[in-house]
Amino acid sequence: MAGRIKREDVQAVRERARIEDVVGEHVTLKSAGVGSMKGLCPFHDERSPSFHVRPQVGLWHCFGCSEGGDVISFVQKIDGLPFAEAVEYLAGRVGIQLRYEDGGAPRPGEEPGRRQRLLEAHRVAATYFSEQLATPGAAAARTFLAERGFDRAAAEQFGVGYAPQGWDALLRHLRGRGFTEAELKATGLMSEGNRGLYDRFRGRLVWPIREVTGDTVGFGARKLYEDDQGPKYLNTPETALYKKSQVLYGIDLAKREIAKTKRVVVVEGYTDVMAMHLSGEGTAVATCGTAFGSDHARVVRRLVGDTGAGGGVQLASGASVGGEIIFTFDGDAAGQKAAMRAFGEDQTFSAQTFVAVEPSGMDPCELRQAQGPDAVRGLVEARQPLFEFVIRTTLRSFDLERAEGRVNALRAAVPVVAGIRDRGLRLEYARLLAGWLGMDEDTVRHAVGSAVRSGPAARPGSGGAPRREGDG
Repeated sequence: MAGRIKREDVQAVRERARIEDVVGEHVTLKSAGVGSMKGLCPFHDERSPSFHVRPQVGLWHCFGCSEGGDVISFVQKIDGLPFAEAVEYLAGRVGIQLRYEDGGAPRPGEEPGRRQRLLEAHRVAATYFSEQLATPGAAAARTFLAERGFDRAAAEQFGVGYAPQGWDALLRHLRGRGFTEAELKATGLMSEGNRGLYDRFRGRLVWPIREVTGDTVGFGARKLYEDDQGPKYLNTPETALYKKSQVLYGIDLAKREIAKTKRVVVVEGYTDVMAMHLSGEGTAVATCGTAFGSDHARVVRRLVGDTGAGGGVQLASGASVGGEIIFTFDGDAAGQKAAMRAFGEDQTFSAQTFVAVEPSGMDPCELRQAQGPDAVRGLVEARQPLFEFVIRTTLRSFDLERAEGRVNALRAAVPVVAGIRDRGLRLEYARLLAGWLGMDEDTVRHAVGSAVRSGPAARPGSGGAPRREGDG
């Protein structure tokens, strides 16, 4: 484990990281008199600015929501980072080499300063790919985007780029910027063969995958040409920077809206994230080549925040108290399996979890093309509670007109209901299940109670779920 950051280094970060610069990346600040600046609070909706920054003392405070602190606490809250990671991020910005108690390092296996070099390589690569999208060789990439309703402005907003065909275009570019062979290998941007290093991404449309801080840590790339023998979607491999179980595509763009609205919409691909944001749903994120898991849940939970005892309560109006986690899935078998996996993660949220599935099976990108932004927003608004979706999906596999079908449906659905940890909700869904099956309520409740007592061995959500690495 990493050691504790030395106290004097934390203080140096506080002093060197100018709070007005850090806050100014998220809030438009204007002078509010001697030694004070103000703007609209990024943590709650307001029309009149009540968010104040005092650069001379390095503090911020909102008189509307009563939040406040120093530059480190601001980064923690705006980016959903733990204290140590917020300090490390700020230290990287201002060029402070942190020291750790007991000889620890910032992250296991990293040399001092190495992380910043790898981040710089990714920044250079992201700029290079973005510039290449405008070249004659990227015609197929521009056509791909245009056919899905994305213009040049959309590509720039999301940093979409193009990896040229050939074996060493990016390699030569990075070498020209002074990156060493060891650094190039560590980035994950290169593959290695008998003749040495060569570009991992070639002839592909490329999306930068960024941490919540906005730093690019990897890329996702879709093939464009028939003679490309690689997979449809190819991501950066696991590196010191890129851990696919911990990154969410679009989190850097969505974090502010998530923190404000206490809502996050989890979609299945890069173009789905783009379609959601361009349709006005700025809380959309996607996993990168893996199912939504516990590490992703922790990232989301830090941004949504602790919603308290009122979390997970849906009002008659359709709104929710305490926040919402909304999953969009395809209506096919893979989507249903993904929903079961999400069921397993639901218990980690105090916010209520929902599922939004388009009846005809279109994903958000296809829906935006076919019916426009209003339909995308409507998909989100038509969400249904995850528990209800999973139970009803389970029941659809059985003939409920026959006694045998109802009994088998009960046996299949009971473990789902028993897996609901909130006792009040579990009892209510047992009552609903009895109604959906047309069976005696006491019989269903007894079956659920027996399953709860028998333990979680057969509970849903314990297995993996297929997940696309993008969409298209």
